[in-house]
Amino acid sequence: MENKKYLIYIPILLAVTLATGIFIGNALKKNAQVSAMGLGFNSTNKIGTILELIEHGYVDSVNTRDIIEKTIPSLFKNLDPHTTYIPPRMMKEEQERMQGNFSGIGVQFSIQEDTVRVIEVISGGPSSKVGLLAGDRIVSVNDSVIAGVKVNNNEVMSLLRGEKGSKVKVGVLRAGFKDEFEFLITRGDIPIFSVDVAYPINDEAGYIKVSRFGEQTYKEFMDGVEKLDKLGIDKLVVDLRGNTGGSLNSVIKMVDEFLNKGDLILYTQGLNQPKKTYNASVRNTCAGKEVYTLVDEYSASASEIFAGALQDNDRGMVIGRRSFGKGLVQEQIPFADGSAIRLTVARFYTPSGRCIQKPYDEGNDKYYEDLIVRIQHGELHQSDSIHVNDSLKYYTKKGRLVYGGGGIIPDFFVPVDTTGYSNYFMKLIQRGVIYQFAYAYADQHRDVLNNFKTASEFDDYLDKQNVVKELYKYAGKKGIQFDAKGAKESGLIISTQTKAYIARNIIGDEGFYPIIQHIDNALLKAIEVTKENLLVENVGQGL
Repeated sequence: MENKKYLIYIPILLAVTLATGIFIGNALKKNAQVSAMGLGFNSTNKIGTILELIEHGYVDSVNTRDIIEKTIPSLFKNLDPHTTYIPPRMMKEEQERMQGNFSGIGVQFSIQEDTVRVIEVISGGPSSKVGLLAGDRIVSVNDSVIAGVKVNNNEVMSLLRGEKGSKVKVGVLRAGFKDEFEFLITRGDIPIFSVDVAYPINDEAGYIKVSRFGEQTYKEFMDGVEKLDKLGIDKLVVDLRGNTGGSLNSVIKMVDEFLNKGDLILYTQGLNQPKKTYNASVRNTCAGKEVYTLVDEYSASASEIFAGALQDNDRGMVIGRRSFGKGLVQEQIPFADGSAIRLTVARFYTPSGRCIQKPYDEGNDKYYEDLIVRIQHGELHQSDSIHVNDSLKYYTKKGRLVYGGGGIIPDFFVPVDTTGYSNYFMKLIQRGVIYQFAYAYADQHRDVLNNFKTASEFDDYLDKQNVVKELYKYAGKKGIQFDAKGAKESGLIISTQTKAYIARNIIGDEGFYPIIQHIDNALLKAIEVTKENLLVENVGQGL
């Protein structure tokens, strides 16, 4: 811990000691073996000069590359919170996240009781081709034992991922078989999906969950819209809660599907960046659809572009809680060593002229503590606790009042719901018992559960089996004593989460979201609004 404290002061100590050293060096220059003459103290490139001095004149051998790597993040602390440095070791992961794929064996796994358990085998992927099954336990990778040795997610991923076309040997234990199975798997491209699910809520409305914005998000989103179109759905609930942003190009194309030709989507501008506007083209394939956007305090950047563009154009309703407030645009600049910086070059503005970037003039620590301040002020529970800046008033196309200065304020506020959060429930959550039980139950009853294809089938069947009673017994074995009062108070939440996680372990998010919907107040509010057929012009600021 002490070493970490010293690391913080390295750049400052370096500058002070360097200045002192130069003074002493000048006094002793007659005896100096190395001269700084000729290096040229160029005031516009002082950092480069300092590094040259260290490289050619420092008393001991040093790794200047290492110094640079440690100093760059300190340099950026003086800028905005979103200008960042990405070391070479992290760039590959960042590229995979944005491009929407990586090379691996094609499984989703969970580590429980020091065992890597396969939750899902991606259809058509490398593992499915060789016969790996959901429920298998991966006990070794390339003859290295990974069972019972306390491996973490990152360690397992580093073992299973690799270059496309490379091979990896995986040892597996399977229920009902005594001997270990061994599979030689050829790694291939595995998609990282950004649209979790698209399904009909009722006969008129459909739900699309967008968890991130990557290069493939627009295509995935339109595939979801097409799927709902075939069911006659003409109202869409687009869930951007927890979506921290990503590809600007993807969100612009998504918004374009809802606006008329020429409608402003957003514009960007910075000191060294001229104003650039983005207008809707002729796409507008969703022209006849009502759209309702769900946001929360973690919805940021591209999510706020989507919500702000539809709100300002009076094209749809925004439901939930005030969004994060990230209105800065970064440009990624690569270096030859594989690293890159993301430099903030502009701010983006919604069609009404709002910059929704929240203040960051008090430093990065204060910036990221903003959510804590919001919670303390009660903003997540009461709409009238939302701080608005009266000097930053703007108006939508049809004259509705909206505010700049920090996030998108929803048309319909939905508070955080803590109803049913008993101490007993919190113990189950904190210990991960519901999730663990759901996996164990799905694994033990896989033969029966594999017959079900829809969330409603799981919901009905698991209700009849009274799985929550089994959960309580399981929790007791894990050291959580049954609390009748807490179980009654939190019964609906516990039961719903248990069924949703069991369904997810068998059929994925198509099983999870339709069940968890029963206790999702923001989504339930959106369903209520869609049924009321509220017109934009009749709705004021829904605070």
